[in-house]
Amino acid sequence: MIVDPGVPPQDAQVLRKSRRVLIKMRQGWAPKLWRPSSGLHYWMLAAFGPAASFGMLLSLGLMSPGLAVLLLALLGIPLVMLLLGRNDLSTHEADEYTFEREAFAQLRWYEGRYVLTDDLDEPAARLLARAQRAIATVSGSRVNAEGLLDDVRNAVMLPAHEWEIARLLAKLSALRTKHRQTVSQGLTPDVEAVAEPLTRALNSSEAAVLARVEALERYAASVADAERAYVAHHQIQELRGHVHQYEELVAETGADAFAVPELERLAADAGQLEQALRRSVNSAHEGRRRVRRR
Repeated sequence: MIVDPGVPPQDAQVLRKSRRVLIKMRQGWAPKLWRPSSGLHYWMLAAFGPAASFGMLLSLGLMSPGLAVLLLALLGIPLVMLLLGRNDLSTHEADEYTFEREAFAQLRWYEGRYVLTDDLDEPAARLLARAQRAIATVSGSRVNAEGLLDDVRNAVMLPAHEWEIARLLAKLSALRTKHRQTVSQGLTPDVEAVAEPLTRALNSSEAAVLARVEALERYAASVADAERAYVAHHQIQELRGHVHQYEELVAETGADAFAVPELERLAADAGQLEQALRRSVNSAHEGRRRVRRR
């Protein structure tokens, strides 16, 4: 489930776990008004019932005290075993009841601010998956974690884009499904004239969402380039940190003529990689600005 980033985090967490409750709601389900009894209630009822019955029989003189104690013991052992199992069951039922009531309330309150991905048709689901892969590439990158891409701004922008794309795709899927059901029944020429511009509207809307997704993918590609440059930069830096050890070894073995040019090339490569990293990060920043303009 994709949730509007404007929903408070605690409520959003409940919504993301409530897929099963939402499906039940669509089938007409609503939570019961009564709350399942707790284990303590069952224990109280189970203890009071037999005790009251035996007390009444004793008071009427219909049962001897010894027989009452014996019967109470015989009934008590299986009753205790039964109630121990019932206690676990009733606790689970109470927890489930509490969650379902909370989920039911949140789903109704925030209706229109979440998208169940099961509702998307196949083309829309593929587009959303592409957008989510691009977002994961950016948010999971080390250049983003290190703050080279303005991770604070990405933390706000990327969920907002995911939500907007999911919201638009949900509307597109619903309309496209209804449209296909209508046109699949066969249309007269007059109806075809009406349906054709509606089909074009659906296609143009899909193209607009596709453009958003492709902008995210271009941003993710530039971040991937920056990530490769970042990794290479750190690898070169690590190698350069050991250059003096190589130089000592070369000097001791008399291999200077072979090694000196290689070491000089290493230093030059490090400088080029630093420049490549700066260019890649700048390109990623430009990609983010293009995504924001969508």
